[in-house]
Amino acid sequence: MCQILDSTLREGEQTPGVYFTPEIKLLIAQYLDQIGIDIIEVGNPAVSPEICEAVTLVANAGLNAKIGAHSLCRIDHVQKALDCGIDFLGIFFSVAKHRLERDYQITIEKAIEQVVEVIRYAKAQKPNLLIRYTPEDTTRTSIEQVIEIASAAVQAGADIISIADTTGYATPFRSNRSYSYFVKTLKEKLAAQQLYPKIAVHCHNDRGLALANALDAYKAGADIIDVTVMGLGERTGIVDLATLLVNVMEMGESELRWDIKHLKELYHIVSKYSNTSIPPLLPIMGKNAFTHYAGVHVKAVAKDPMLYQSIDIASLTNTNNLALGMQSGRTSVELALKQIGQEKVINNQLSMSCILNQVKVLAKRGTSIDIDHEFPQIVNQCVLLENCE
Repeated sequence: MCQILDSTLREGEQTPGVYFTPEIKLLIAQYLDQIGIDIIEVGNPAVSPEICEAVTLVANAGLNAKIGAHSLCRIDHVQKALDCGIDFLGIFFSVAKHRLERDYQITIEKAIEQVVEVIRYAKAQKPNLLIRYTPEDTTRTSIEQVIEIASAAVQAGADIISIADTTGYATPFRSNRSYSYFVKTLKEKLAAQQLYPKIAVHCHNDRGLALANALDAYKAGADIIDVTVMGLGERTGIVDLATLLVNVMEMGESELRWDIKHLKELYHIVSKYSNTSIPPLLPIMGKNAFTHYAGVHVKAVAKDPMLYQSIDIASLTNTNNLALGMQSGRTSVELALKQIGQEKVINNQLSMSCILNQVKVLAKRGTSIDIDHEFPQIVNQCVLLENCE
C-alpha cells in the first residue's frame, strides 16, 4: 500500500508568487485530510514567522493525517520545527559530489557526520517523531554515496529515505537514471544491512516526466509519493495529486482509500488562494478534461460517455461538458439547446441551420462559444430572423 504525502503547502508555496496565510493553509489541510492524505507537509518554520504559525496551527488542529515540517540539516532549524508540535519531520542535505564540492565545500565524511548528528538530535527530542531524510539531488548522486548516507541516516533514527529528483533528471527510459533502479537498489542494499526504512519519492517535472517517474517508482515498490495540487512547485513543479490518485487506483490501490469527491472543491480553493488558474488541459481536474467538442465525439458521448473517455468521472463529482465551435455538428447544437431549455427549436430545420452556421462563424475568432450566455443570444437571433421571414 502506497502512502501519499501532499506538499501543496510547502513545495506548492515555492511556486513564484504563491503565498498561503496560516488560516488558508489550515483550510487546505482540512480538505486534504477529508480526502485521506496520509502526510501533509506544511512548510519550513525557519523561513518566516508566518510559516511557523501555520505549521503550529495545522499540527494542533486534530487532523487524522500526520502533519509535517521541512527543515535544513541544522539543529536550530530542527528545534524550531519540533516546537510547532509536528508528527513528521523532513530533513534534507545533499551528498552529491558536485554539491559537496561546489556548494557546501565539505567532504562526504563531514556531510554524513552532520546528517547523523541532526537526526539523532531530533529523535532524542521526540522518539515517536517520523523522520524522513532526503539526500537532495538523489538521482544525480552516485548510488554508492546514496546507499552510504541512507544507511547512516537510518541507523541514526530516520524512518524514511526520500529519493529526490530535484532537477527532473530521472527518466524511466534509462536504467541507471530510473526511479525503479534507485528504489529497488536502495531497498535491496539496505535490507542486506538489516535496515528497512520506507522509501519515498519526490519527482520534479522539468522534463515532463514527473508522473511517469512516480508511477515507475510505485511499480518498483516505493512506499510514499509526494504530490501537490495542480503540480505546483519550484520551476515546473512536481506530480499532480489528482492525476497520481487516478493512476495508482488504476494500478491496484483501493478506491476506498481516498474520498476523491472532495478533489474538485480542493482544487478550486487552491486555485483561488494561490492566484493560479487550473490549466484547462490539466488531466482529471482541468476544464477540458471531460469536455467534448468534435461533432463525431459529441454524438457518440451522448449515447455513452465511455466511448470517448477512459475515466469514469462519477466518483470525482465532475460532469461531461460540451464545447461549441468550428468542430461542432447538429448533435452538439441539439445538446446545447437542451442545456439552455430551448428544446422546441430542435425541430425547426431553418433555425437549426442558422444556429449551426452562426456558431461556426463566431468560432473563427479563435474561442469556443459560451453556452450559458452567448449561445442563447445566437438562438434568439436565428429564431427572430426566421419569424421575420
